[in-house]
Amino acid sequence: MESSDDEKDGAYGNFMPKEMGYSLALNGTKFVDEVLNGQSERCLENFRMDKPVFYKLCDILQGKGLLRHTNHIKIEEQLAIFLFIIGHNLRTRAVQELFRYSGETISRHFNNVLNAIMAISLEFFQPPGSDVPPEISQDPRFYPYFKDCVGAVDGIHIPVMVGVDEQGPFRNKNGLLSQNVLAACSFDLKFHYVLAGWEGSASDLRVLNSALTRRNKLQVPEGRFYLVDNKYANMPGFIAPYHGVPYNSNEFPIGYHLQDAKELFNQRHFLLRNATDRIFGALKERFPILMSAPPYPLQTQVKLVVAACALHNYIRREKPDDLLFKMYEQETVLQIEESLPPLEVEQAMMHVNSYDLEVAFEAEQLELSSQLRDSIATEMWDDYIRDLSAM
Repeated sequence: MESSDDEKDGAYGNFMPKEMGYSLALNGTKFVDEVLNGQSERCLENFRMDKPVFYKLCDILQGKGLLRHTNHIKIEEQLAIFLFIIGHNLRTRAVQELFRYSGETISRHFNNVLNAIMAISLEFFQPPGSDVPPEISQDPRFYPYFKDCVGAVDGIHIPVMVGVDEQGPFRNKNGLLSQNVLAACSFDLKFHYVLAGWEGSASDLRVLNSALTRRNKLQVPEGRFYLVDNKYANMPGFIAPYHGVPYNSNEFPIGYHLQDAKELFNQRHFLLRNATDRIFGALKERFPILMSAPPYPLQTQVKLVVAACALHNYIRREKPDDLLFKMYEQETVLQIEESLPPLEVEQAMMHVNSYDLEVAFEAEQLELSSQLRDSIATEMWDDYIRDLSAM
């Protein structure tokens, strides 16, 4: 017999989100059934994915033996509880009022689903392919110059809650408690790699060094590279913009006439690297729990980041035209030269010296990386001037 912890808890009060007030007359099972028997948009609104995608995830988790029906709560309801919490940034008490279960039951199934998703998370992260990304090959601003580029890497600070005695290392330079999360992503808004859990005080370059040297490390295909912003060094496998040269859209006002190869390179580098801002935007739009510090143990908070990124990739694979993805599609951002300003992430440093690198690169390797960037910029500028002359 299943323990009595799965028994319905009849107590409820005034902690329900307003938009879900109509469900107070229902219990959790009826609420989930009503959503899953309704329009697919309603499933997206409540559980952050369309119905077929939701049901397929249930089948995957059940098929791998990671979740099972209990006497009182089916797998569909277990997954719904988890997705409802991370998709609406709700605390256990508020979810109790909707699903009519005890706080212990809600927490137990939340953690069971989280661990189940973590167990298969690596299946949803795919390394870069060998082909030139279509976002590059089909855009004359980027091809052939960035033909060897596989994606973009950036860091983002996710709010974190830790005990008073642990807060020092997690306090970032803005005075807020956060974990510094590094992500490598493709230009079609999929995560290749995610490293979560670093303290907010850690520099982005230090987190990248960790990603390149740990057992489960970030792999850069031979002869290829990721784009990074000027928080990072220009080094093998990672091409950064030129320092001391205008970079983001705020520094390239409408009507601005580019002066040289470095400015043109930085402008197009920024437009292409903007994929990281859009993927972080889509991730936080779908799972707003990442925008606050949930009252969970630190390890759970770290798992939540990885699980959210894995679910993002799963949904992107199964339903690429999902409504939330459409808000951050490539075409809506790159149709003009002046792109949207980036999300609030770590502010760029003015310069990065080679001695800041913990990864061992020979001076010759760093010089070759600099030469590669210069050759891309020169070819890009020559074509740009020729095209202007032909107009």
